[in-house]
Formats: sequence, structure tokens, C-alpha cells
Amino acid sequence: MKPSLQIRLSQHLALTPQLQQSIRLLQLSTLELHQEVEQMLEQNPFLETEEEHVPAFEQSMERPAASATASDDGDFAASSEPSGSSEAEGADAPGVDSAEFGTTEREDWENGTERDDFDGIRETPSSGSGSSDNDDFEPQERGGSGISLQEHLRAQMAGMRLEPADAAALHVLIESLNEDGYLADRLEDIVAQLAGEADPEQQEELLERLQCALKWLQSLEPLGVGARDLPECLVLQLKAQTRCEAQAVAIIVCKHHLELLARRDLKKLIAATGADEELLKAAQELIRRCEPKPGRPFSRAEANIIIPDVIVQRNGRGWKVVLNPDVMPKLRINDLYAQAIRGNRGQNGNGALGARLQEARWFMKNIQQRFDTILRVSSAIVERQKNFFTHGEIAMKPLVLREIADELGLHESTISRVTTAKYMATMFGTFELKYFFGSSLNTDAGGNASSTAVRALIKQLVAAEDAAKPLSDSQLSQMLEEQGIQVARRTVAKYREALKIAPANLRKAM
Repeated sequence: MKPSLQIRLSQHLALTPQLQQSIRLLQLSTLELHQEVEQMLEQNPFLETEEEHVPAFEQSMERPAASATASDDGDFAASSEPSGSSEAEGADAPGVDSAEFGTTEREDWENGTERDDFDGIRETPSSGSGSSDNDDFEPQERGGSGISLQEHLRAQMAGMRLEPADAAALHVLIESLNEDGYLADRLEDIVAQLAGEADPEQQEELLERLQCALKWLQSLEPLGVGARDLPECLVLQLKAQTRCEAQAVAIIVCKHHLELLARRDLKKLIAATGADEELLKAAQELIRRCEPKPGRPFSRAEANIIIPDVIVQRNGRGWKVVLNPDVMPKLRINDLYAQAIRGNRGQNGNGALGARLQEARWFMKNIQQRFDTILRVSSAIVERQKNFFTHGEIAMKPLVLREIADELGLHESTISRVTTAKYMATMFGTFELKYFFGSSLNTDAGGNASSTAVRALIKQLVAAEDAAKPLSDSQLSQMLEEQGIQVARRTVAKYREALKIAPANLRKAM
């Protein structure tokens, strides 16, 4: 077979490095963006932070409000109006498939609600749905002192007069606690890890020392720390309460009949404990006051803090969106280096330096473009969902990515990147931008209702129900249908589970 030459015509999209960088920056979260900026500052000498050139007496001046504008050699500053640059160039190139860059389809955002857990102990999952009465919302940092559970326990050790060996054993147990404050490993496993191949007598001595240290640990604050399981955790807290008949019954229930309490099986609890109905209700109330996860108040505040990318503020009778200035990198081109490049053009070695200067300019421009796109998309969302900012989630309208994409002239994959891991601060709390998108449900009036609004309505119905006769999924479905919203029982069950609301049999009061 003879070799031959053939000419073929084909079309393909060439992604320039600048375009690839723009797409990558657009889908980064705030934390990932700051990591990218730090990496670029280390690699490119032409790029520097604005703070490095601000005199000390100027640092207290008022910061400008928030959207991105930049010049080639100037500061990456802020203004309240988005620029008119076309985001489609960098993040929405025609023919670019969202799957090519690992973009996944939108998943329904499920919000949390306060519920009674299976064991009758109230838990409040973390959620962004706080409330504020202020018209002009300004987000505040959340979180406590930031001290960990281990640090809190070690501080209490300082006031205990323990022998060095006992203190070392207590320290080992403290380090073995998990985030909830439970002892993650069995004492025998800890002995095996510490003693190794030691003789049985040494292992037995170490086990006795750890058992003694465990009693010291369980006497520390918070109550219940160092427990091996939930019953032990509850019993430790109950024993510290004032002694009474209800306390004794509560301890018996936690030790032996916690499963009956979870099922709200009043008759079997009466038979098992010998207590009457009134006494059992008093014991249940004592148990409900206990903390099932003693380490929860000491969880790292950084893990719970969400810094919003945009802030919604009241503007007369409407709403406006501004970028959060705290998340915007303050970058600039080093004037000294840039002028040196201009003054020595044509000399050997300036080609590589010129490329680094252009790289710094591209990076600043792509960051500006990222924030402009976020601001445009957020403003479009607020305009579509303005009833939410007035009446709350029950007034949410159905919205899909395609609607925002068509309105802004962007690709749907771009909207997906913008709304992923980007957050909006509102007077009702901080939400991911994806929260404002939801599927639609048919109504008798011929219109559509948002799935988010339906979940909010289910939450209201459950909150107003009779605790002695909680509403079943079928009853909730019928009540929604009476209000003109067609929702199947299975859909109601799905929304209820997403809201972390227990089934009717577990919500029933004893």
C-alpha cells in the first residue's frame, strides 16, 4: 500500500489560554479563587495586592462599593455598576459543551427545618434561612470563639492535680474524641495501639489507667463528653440534674428503652417502667433537654461560615444587588516593573518578561469578568424572584437555568457555573444561587407553583398541626390540593424528607 497525501477540511473550537483561564475562574468558589490569586501572586512578579501601596493613614478610608472595574496597569477597584463587557467571550464560547468541562446538571436544593429526631431529641440542622427585621441587610460573621473541644478540655485539665501518667492517659482519651464528643475507639483498641507487643500485665495496667482517665473525662464540661454511645451520653447528663422521680424514669428509659421512646410507644413504656403517663411525659421532657452531641457547640466556626459573593439590599420599593467587597481581590500591576519593560523594549530578554506582564493583565481582566458575570446573573435572579425578598420562600416562583441564560444571552452551562458555590446574602439568610431555581408544579388555576414554595407550605402545615394527631403525607397532599396545588403523596413524602421532617408516627406526641 503506497503512502499518499490527503487534504481534509474540518472545524473545531480552539480554546486559548485566556479563555480556559476565564472558564476556570468562573466556576471557582470564593475560597478557591483566593487560593488561585495567592498562587498567581507568588508566580508573577508584575502582579501585587493593592494594600502593599496604601499608606497607613489611608487604610481607614471608606472602601468603594462593589463591582469590578480595572485598567491594564491600574488598580483592580470596585464600582456599583457592572461593566458592559461580554461575559460570553470568556465563559460562554459558542459550541462549548458544559459536559466538556465537568459541569453537572442542577440538583434540587433542599432546605432544612427544625425537627424532632427519632429519639425525641430536638435537632436544628444548619441552614441559611435566618431572619432579620432590618430593611438594609448587612451580613455579619457567624461563629463563636473558635476554640475546639480538645482545647476546651485541656484547659480544664490545667486545674486538675493529676499524676503525669494519669494526665497522659486523659490526654490520649481527649485526642480520641470525635467531633460530636464521643469516644471513637474502644479502650481495648487504644491499649493495643499504645502498648503494642507489651506483656499482658502492662496492657492490663494501662487499661485500668485509661478506665480511670475515662471517669475524669466524663466529669468535665460539656456534660456527656467521652460517652461511647447515645444512651451513655444522655445518662451522664441526666445524672447531673436534680434528683427526682422523673429523672430516675428518664435514666431507665435511656439505658434500656430508648427504642420504645423513639417509636412513641406509650403503652409499652408504661409496662416496662411501671410509671404512669404523666411521669413518662416529664421524663421525656428531661431527655429532650439533653444534648445528643456534646461536641457540637465546639465545631470549627470556619466550617460553618459562608461568605456571600453578592448582597441584596433594599432600594426604595425594590431591591438592588451589589458585590461583596470582602471577597473581591484587590490587585494591581506593579508600576515600577511595567515602566521598566516599556523603557527597555527591543532588548534581549524582554520577550519573556513582556509575556508575564500580559499574563498579569489577562488575570486581572478575567477576575473582573468573573465578578461582572456573577453580578449580572444575581441581578437577573433577584428581578425574577423579587416576591421572595418581600414575602419569603413561600412566594418563590418556578425558575430554570434556561430562562436566565436566554435573558442575558449566555449559555446555560455558564449560568450553571455561576450559580455553583456562589452565595447571596438576603434579609432571610444566605443562600446558594442555585437555591432560587426550582421545578414547577401544576395548579388548578392553570399556573405553576415552585417546588421551593410548596416545601415552605408543607413546613407551615406541619408546624401548625396538632401534635396529638400529626398530618400524614396523604393528608398533606389533600390539603395542598384544596389550595389548588396538585402534589402526589410520594412527592409530599420526598419534600418532607428533604425538609428533615419525621413521618407522622414519629411526630406524634405521647
